[in-house]
Formats: sequence, C-alpha cells, structure tokens
Amino acid sequence: MTAPRVWTRVVIVLALLLALAACAKNGERAQEAGAVAADAAVASPEGAFLAYEHDVQVQLEAAQIAPRIQQVAQACQNAKFGECAVLQVDQRSGEQPSGEVKVRIAPKGVESLIGLAGEGGTLQARNTRAEDLAQQVADTALTKARLEKEHARLLSYQDRGDLKIEDLMAITTRLSEIEAGVEQANKDAAQQRRRIDTQLVTLHFDTTSGQRSRSEIGEALSESGSILSTSVAFLIRAAAALLPVGVVALVMAWIVRALIRRRRRKP
Repeated sequence: MTAPRVWTRVVIVLALLLALAACAKNGERAQEAGAVAADAAVASPEGAFLAYEHDVQVQLEAAQIAPRIQQVAQACQNAKFGECAVLQVDQRSGEQPSGEVKVRIAPKGVESLIGLAGEGGTLQARNTRAEDLAQQVADTALTKARLEKEHARLLSYQDRGDLKIEDLMAITTRLSEIEAGVEQANKDAAQQRRRIDTQLVTLHFDTTSGQRSRSEIGEALSESGSILSTSVAFLIRAAAALLPVGVVALVMAWIVRALIRRRRRKP
C-alpha cells in the first residue's frame, strides 16, 4: 500500500470521528435544550400571577405501582427536588392495582418529580393548565388597603375626648370587624402566593393495557362459576313457581277432556 493511500484513509477516519463527536455534542445540546424548554414551559413568566396544575397518567407494571407511590411520596417529603408538600396519597391493591399521589411542589422540581414517577413505565397522558390569579391578587390587596385605611381613621376618632359611650362602643366593634377582615385578607394573600410560587401535580398510576386485559380475562373466568350458579338457581325458582300452575292446568285439561267424552257417549 502506497503512502498517499494510507494518508487518505487516515484523513477519512479522522473526519468520521470528528463528525461523530459533533453529532454527540449536538445530541447533548438538544437534550439540554429540551430540559430547559420543559422547565420553562411550567415556569410562570416574571410579573405574572399564574397558578399551574398538572395531571399526569403513568402506566407501570402491577408490581411497581405500590413501591413507586411510596418512592414519589418520600421524595416529596424529603424535598429531593425542592420545596414540596404531599397533599394526598391513594393506593388501591387487587388484580388491577392503581393509585394517586397529589403534591404541591416548587416549579423547578416538577419535571424531575414527573420523571421519577414515570421511570421504567409510560407517561400515558399529561395535562397542564394555569389559572390567572391577577384579579384575585389585586382585589385582595385593595380590600386589605381599604380596611387598614379605615382602621387608622377609626383609631384617630377613638382618641377624641368628646365621644359618647355608644359611639365609642360602635367604633370598638367596627375595629374588631376590620381586624378580622385584615386577618382574612392576609390569609387569602398567603394562599394566592402559595398557589403562584408552587405548582399542583397529580400523578395517576395504573397498570399497563396488557395486564389489564389479562386481569379482565381472569376476573371473567372467576365470575363464570357464580354466573352459572345464579342461572341454575333462577331456573329452579322458575320451575318451582310454575309447578302449581302446571298442575292446575293438567287437572283442568283432564276435566275438560272427561266432559267432552261424556257428551259424546250420550245418544
């Protein structure tokens, strides 16, 4: 083999290696971009008052459902993916086990938690929606500001020395009502802030379609015995109910036949 051919092959191999490396880097960049896009898809824009909720359907093998529910709940309780609170855990056993986990989690942990839930299974469906709380936040802030302003005005009236007893009592009563209203406004504002800063994620776990089909066949076979017994029992009850009617019918037929024969014998 001549030297030019050897160098030609070396150049071709190096070019192929460089192309493969570029493809790998592009793939990694695409994955990173996809992850960033997924995180951005559930992040509320700056200055917006959006409350996000996610419903995710996950299909797993029957034996994986119960451990996965516990794994997801523990990951949330341990704040594995950020601030998180478990709101509901529902687990159903049997031939077709299923379950549900509902959590409220910081936006940055949504995708990681969903990825953990669907690991080794299939994300059958996902629905993401957002409620705009801008008007509610504005109304709450306006209510609180109005109450605080009225509270300050009544306090200034309360310091006057020429107030009558009944007027002072009326002001005191109104001040108590205003303080209760301010407290409620603070609670509403805190709840709205919580819905904006965290997101509600509901994970539904179910068995795969193949396992459901096998379970339905097994259930049908197990129920066939009870169905047969019910049918036989129905036939026995029907026969018992119709037996007196049959006896009466036979007796009447015998009487009618005897009367007909007697008439025929008369000259």
